[in-house]
Amino acid sequence: MNYVLNKTAIQATLHCLTGCAVGEVLGMVIGNAMNWHGAVVVALSVSLAFIFGYSFSMVPLLRHGLALARALKVALLADTASIATMELADNAFMLAVPGAMDAGLKSILFWVSLSTSLLVAFVAAFPVNRWLISRGKGHAVAHQYHHGHDLDMHGMGHRATQHDTEHGHDQH
Repeated sequence: MNYVLNKTAIQATLHCLTGCAVGEVLGMVIGNAMNWHGAVVVALSVSLAFIFGYSFSMVPLLRHGLALARALKVALLADTASIATMELADNAFMLAVPGAMDAGLKSILFWVSLSTSLLVAFVAAFPVNRWLISRGKGHAVAHQYHHGHDLDMHGMGHRATQHDTEHGHDQH
């Protein structure tokens, strides 16, 4: 296994999980506090996970000077497969744990199930991100805009750019 590819896939998966987790937890907490039906809670959680996931990807792209439309396109290309995989995995887990969706915010069952569902989401999305990055897709699309780095087309490592040379960044 390629260390750089795995490290990049782990970082991409953690980055994606951060945005997804914010949306997922917020949706579960709101839905649970409002005593909404499981399907409504899942719909809210998934919607917020995509919104926060894309937003977390777009902010650094916008800071690097990309136009809003271009940043949105890059975020969609970079994150859609990862977010979809995470949402499928974590919501399936929450629905599979008896009583987790109805446990209530004060219940340890709810919080342990939600925390575990996010771990399950990471495990499910890592191979998806790794495969996409190895083919120059997924987070590899966004990676070229971060810190001037660029993955080679096979996701096998870091290729120095003019930015790296000028700013003293070493190759991985």
